[in-house]
Amino acid sequence: MKNLSLHYISRRSSLQENAPLLIMLHGYGSDENDLFSFASELPSALFIISVKAPYTMQPFGNAWYTINFEAEKGKWNDNVQAATSRDLISKFIDEICNSYPVDANNVTLLGFSQGTILSYAVALTYPEKVKNIIALSGYINKDILPENLHSKDYSNLDFYCSHGSDDQVIPVDWARQTPAFLQALNIKHQYSEFPVGHGVAPQNFHELREWLKVRI
Repeated sequence: MKNLSLHYISRRSSLQENAPLLIMLHGYGSDENDLFSFASELPSALFIISVKAPYTMQPFGNAWYTINFEAEKGKWNDNVQAATSRDLISKFIDEICNSYPVDANNVTLLGFSQGTILSYAVALTYPEKVKNIIALSGYINKDILPENLHSKDYSNLDFYCSHGSDDQVIPVDWARQTPAFLQALNIKHQYSEFPVGHGVAPQNFHELREWLKVRI
């Protein structure tokens, strides 16, 4: 592992050069090993990088930004930290593309929960850096998006979005707003729901894997 801005683990591609790149962004309180469990079931051509979020939690786990669960009006997000992480991920994508034999024009982000919120933010702020986004159990936080959304070129982006209809952590109603938001920006997308809570059902994983196979 090379010494880059973020800590990560990796799985090399079966290709020697121009490998499609998949970057995994875990959820709140987790680490780089969580989503990496998917790696063995994904196409061998993918160069897979699973990243650890920069903010260490106590007694364990990591976060892309602080969530205050004791706030008066429910949960409160540190959007300054979130925007910092968004920009750090953008920088990290460049570092990976400069360090490994991957195709900078074929980059996929796979996020879960808080990692999905950051994946949306990175893609909508830096659309030239990514191509495909797999957004699991998250939502679009408009507070960490650029103001000039409608002036950006999103024609290269393609989103796979999914959510559990019984999610008790991030309400499914938040996720259901995503298709209309992406449609308004003429962004290609697919949205699916599964009868689970805050997690990825087997049929969900199968669907996202098939979606990804035809796009890399």
